[in-house]
Amino acid sequence: MLKWAVIFAVIALILAVLGFGGLAGVFVDIAVILFWIAVIIAVAVFVLGITVYKKVK
Repeated sequence: MLKWAVIFAVIALILAVLGFGGLAGVFVDIAVILFWIAVIIAVAVFVLGITVYKKVK
């Protein structure tokens, strides 16, 4: 997920340099959304890992 966020951020940077501001904005928005989804999933897995680990131990 973070890989895709970085890819979209790089594409947005290239589009911004080439002068396609509207498309660059769309790709930045997609990159930000993917980044936050990845962060939320990571936190959820971390919390579930702690709670499951405490139940098993």
